[in-house]
Amino acid sequence: MPASYGVLPLVLGSSLIVVLSISIALPIGLLISTYLSEFASFSVRSVVKPFLEILAGIPTVVYGYFALTFVTPLLMDYFPSIEVFNAASAGIVVGIMILPMVSSLCDDAFQAVPKSLKEAGYGLGATNFEVIRDILIPAASFRIVAAIILAISRALGETMAVTLAAGATPNMEFGFLKSIQTMTASIVEVSLGDTPSGGVEYLTCYAVASLLFMITFALNIVGNQYMKSAKRS
Repeated sequence: MPASYGVLPLVLGSSLIVVLSISIALPIGLLISTYLSEFASFSVRSVVKPFLEILAGIPTVVYGYFALTFVTPLLMDYFPSIEVFNAASAGIVVGIMILPMVSSLCDDAFQAVPKSLKEAGYGLGATNFEVIRDILIPAASFRIVAAIILAISRALGETMAVTLAAGATPNMEFGFLKSIQTMTASIVEVSLGDTPSGGVEYLTCYAVASLLFMITFALNIVGNQYMKSAKRS
């Protein structure tokens, strides 16, 4: 019987990584960017911003080994049933990876908000929290959404960290404690060894890569449209 492949388990695996990483990076990134924009002094800002840029420059393979040697053993203390290769540790390290992107783009979004809007809020007696909630975030919402979309695209295309941390077990179970396989990890696995040109494995690699390209391309188009809308508003 000829070999056949399905892409849905790979799409589900990639979706698990994206959901968990964005769930981590978005709230922390918003908190960091809000602090840097509204509360941090110049000296603190000059230290935190370069530190975030250093996080963005760390090779992804280092994050993968960090997940295996630190994150997974830590999770095992709280979830004894977790597998060595799992979606949770991969999603956590990918969330750390995209955190600099989210925080930096959100900080730029907050910096682009006219100071007169915030000063008007303070002049009406609003507190810091009310100004941030009712003025700053709504005014920067287009840019924040664009940052989220670009971060999702970045998480979706991550390869080495998820290959090392999440394993290579494609399945249709929605769970973070088990081994999964993403689209990028599948491409890595198929590309290893001697894959015959024109075979099913060879064509599968290109099919998965084409699907991944179309998804990320569509996300980047949407993100750019949001950025253009933000500049016009």
